[in-house]
Amino acid sequence: MAAFLLGAVLLIVQPQIVPSRPAINSKAETSSQSVQRELLKKTSQKNDFKENIHSNGSCRQLPQTIIIGVRKGGTRALLEMLSLHPDIAAAESEVHFFDWEDHYRNGLQWYINQMPFSYPHQITVEKTPAYFTSPKVPERVYNVNQSMRLLLILRDPSERVLSDYTQVFYNHMQKHKPYPSIEQFLIKDGELNVDYKAINRSLYYIHMQNWLKYFPLDRIHIVDGDKLIKDPFPEIEKVERFLKLSPQINASNFYFNKTKGFYCLRDSGRERCLHESKGRAHPQVDTRLLEKLHEYFHEPNKKFFELVGRTFDWHSFVAS
Repeated sequence: MAAFLLGAVLLIVQPQIVPSRPAINSKAETSSQSVQRELLKKTSQKNDFKENIHSNGSCRQLPQTIIIGVRKGGTRALLEMLSLHPDIAAAESEVHFFDWEDHYRNGLQWYINQMPFSYPHQITVEKTPAYFTSPKVPERVYNVNQSMRLLLILRDPSERVLSDYTQVFYNHMQKHKPYPSIEQFLIKDGELNVDYKAINRSLYYIHMQNWLKYFPLDRIHIVDGDKLIKDPFPEIEKVERFLKLSPQINASNFYFNKTKGFYCLRDSGRERCLHESKGRAHPQVDTRLLEKLHEYFHEPNKKFFELVGRTFDWHSFVAS
């Protein structure tokens, strides 16, 4: 049985030919194969395949789809909405396999162990928003599965910066720790502090270029996070088509909760909303500072639109 299961894992991670992928030289291909062998070696050493087979015929398996980001772009909402589909099996927690060295060194079997049990007809999905902005991750994902389908949810870069700050601010408040005002992060020596990590995470075109070195654009579906918040169903329909899922999610699965101020989910008569930490109000920011932020993102956004062949209704973009 163990030999059979090892063979199954080998089959899952077998590289697939993707003709439209930007060319990678033979040295890189050799490195990729070496990484795969090392990961599989660690997998076989674990000798715990039996734990991943359930008596009902389900099993843990490598994800076929990853939500790679972006942080504070709406990844949790996307995963919850996608989980309405019966053919989706989603990992509950952010796995951080490809970006955290301690996790990555554990090998593929450790990664598989973090996945939910699923049936052969289901798609296993995991989300780790930090993947999108981590330089090493695209190659590592490619080494595991060249045919991986990737979901990327993005929102207005300036709004994402404010959400990024808001999350960290509330985390500190819950621990009764002081935290500087957002102005102290955004301004340095009277100018916009472009070294602020939250700003760097919103430079989408830089991070997207890295992913396109390994995956063609038709393997990366970009979800409009701003539209998902305002009207989720059309965006989820597009995700279903990208993942080649039968259309099972419908408009009746979503309802607007006036108290919370955002859409919640309805599944088989059961209603649920995202955690109270979602949808928090952003800090008040001086209008002139916001304009500086919008102006800074203007050119990077134009480059991103050209890179992906579509535009988004973001503050910093003005049609010429």
